[in-house]
Amino acid sequence: MNQVNATNPMFGIFLFMLGGLSGAVFYLPFSKVKKWAWESYWLIYALVGLVLVPWILAFTTAPNTLAVLRAAPQHEIVYCLICGMLWGFGGLTWGLMIRYLGVGLGLAMGAGLTSAAGTLIPPMLKGSAAMTAMFHTRGGQASVVAAAVSLVGIVCVGLAGRSKESELPEEEKKKTVAEFNFRKGLTAAVFAGLMSSAMSFGLQGGPGIQKLALSTAPVTSVTWAGIPVLVVVLMGGFLINGGWCLVLNFRNRTAGDYVKPPVGTNLFFAALAGVLWCFQFVCFKTGEPSMGSTSYIGWAVLMAASILFSQLLGILLGEWKGTGAKTRGLLAAGLVLLIASSALAGYAGSL
Repeated sequence: MNQVNATNPMFGIFLFMLGGLSGAVFYLPFSKVKKWAWESYWLIYALVGLVLVPWILAFTTAPNTLAVLRAAPQHEIVYCLICGMLWGFGGLTWGLMIRYLGVGLGLAMGAGLTSAAGTLIPPMLKGSAAMTAMFHTRGGQASVVAAAVSLVGIVCVGLAGRSKESELPEEEKKKTVAEFNFRKGLTAAVFAGLMSSAMSFGLQGGPGIQKLALSTAPVTSVTWAGIPVLVVVLMGGFLINGGWCLVLNFRNRTAGDYVKPPVGTNLFFAALAGVLWCFQFVCFKTGEPSMGSTSYIGWAVLMAASILFSQLLGILLGEWKGTGAKTRGLLAAGLVLLIASSALAGYAGSL
């Protein structure tokens, strides 16, 4: 992508939506992994998605990354690293959430909580100027409305999931989600969603790093200036995910998985999941410059898009099969509101 010289909200929204699609489907390749324990394929996913892909991208799009990080304010690097580590704890329970709720409902609830906290808290942390722009300008007010509409849509999807649980007999629910358990899934979703919102804090918490990327030779373009921030945040996430996987490999004696057939197939699909997962945040950071002063709304759009596409995927996978009119109505209302929130976010950016 070339340097962005002016705001282009619709292009930014497009990138956020593309990132949401990537986030919605990243878990699918894991279904192709055979005979490996969870910690084994999760380590490959983490190594590729949190380390290899972001650093390869950094060296190809932001060649001054190492110089920028050496000169960057230490407190920003530590802050971004810690946020990544907090996300890492949430990411570890993301799989449990999907295990108990399914792709559609699980991603809706987890991403919904992540969206709420990750959209509204970062501007508050930036001080009074950001808060003024958020609540006292037309663009800011429209973006807050967009976030609110998104949250209402998420609530509707959550209510649809609760309705689904009360409607379907246990055998029917477990045809599509083998271990469906709303209570356990809800607990995992609350923890995963709130902890995962730290990713937003970290990605928006390195303004000094991004300024250095724009001024340190060889200068990085505006479009890719957020990549040095991304590699720090994701490294924090890898420390938690990778470390825990190694602990489980040792505890469960599963280190032999890495040479257990089908090695090539398992490595490919676990790595593919990592690439897809990382791509959503690449879209987020490259879409921000197009949004101007309302860039903070990008997190809500990214999460809303992830929920929207995950629900469509859930429908295709039959997770809502056999539900009644009430449940389908709540689901449909939620999807319409999520689409509307993205349109409002684009309008907010244009203001």
